[in-house]
Amino acid sequence: MALYKTGVSDVGVESSISALAWGPVIGGAVASSSIALILLLLGAGVGLTMVSPWAGESASFTTVSISAAIWFVVVQWLSSAFGGYLTGRLRTKWAGVHTDEVFFRDTAHGFLSWALATVIVAGLAGSAFTSLVGGSIQSIGSAASTATVAASAGAASSAASPDPATGYFTDALLRPQDLRSRAQEDNAAAAAEVSRILVRSAAQGQMSDPDKTYLTALVASRAGLTPEQARARVDEILKAAEDAKVAAQVKADKARKSASTTAMLGALSLLVGAFIAAAAARSADASAMTKKLPASQLSELVGGVRQNPADQRL
Repeated sequence: MALYKTGVSDVGVESSISALAWGPVIGGAVASSSIALILLLLGAGVGLTMVSPWAGESASFTTVSISAAIWFVVVQWLSSAFGGYLTGRLRTKWAGVHTDEVFFRDTAHGFLSWALATVIVAGLAGSAFTSLVGGSIQSIGSAASTATVAASAGAASSAASPDPATGYFTDALLRPQDLRSRAQEDNAAAAAEVSRILVRSAAQGQMSDPDKTYLTALVASRAGLTPEQARARVDEILKAAEDAKVAAQVKADKARKSASTTAMLGALSLLVGAFIAAAAARSADASAMTKKLPASQLSELVGGVRQNPADQRL
């Protein structure tokens, strides 16, 4: 029940005091971020006890992943509740404000505290990620410089090597008719040529008949196999390569689904955290309102109500 002064109307009158108290919001956000950091460190310490470099002494990857996900959700909810409750208890009480308006303001303060804490945590995580990426880029730059020097030093010896972009077509133009004469010569060049054929076949999804025929003849001449045995070996290797490709695609698809599920559950967890923070702020205000007033203030409040019954508004 809100009380208004006699003879003062609230119609067309706007308060000069802002309904938003940034002090409690910032304090709740900082406290929420600190609690989240403490709980994350605690979870990291407990999680490290679940893994071990020794075989048979570590928990499975699935167990560790599920435990970490559950702990992240618990941390987010607990820190949101703590920050929202602290914001609701620290804000200045509003006098002469309708109960519905107080409810909205408490909810808004809890939500803003959660939002600011989320921004702080995201900023810290982004800063750490930026530092990590910067260090990786610097390492890659150093490695690239070293590779450039090494490539320059070996340019003379590799001048005759075909360009990777056109190496396959160069090999196709220069394929010899008599492979027996090449059986015991130039092993490195033959291995490189086979690699280029396999890479192009993997990129196109299948190996052309001319390439398969040439590869079979090359394997037969260099390995001392009959044409049938060479073809069987080529088919076996191509099947193994196709199986590896399918396995990699299946693994990538599982990673995509896992990332999608994690993102959606993370968004849902954040929304629940926002609700918890808003509810905690409202709960803190309700808890403060249920405390008993001193006898002098209570009698003054009751007296004011009895003297001005026409000015009472819900």
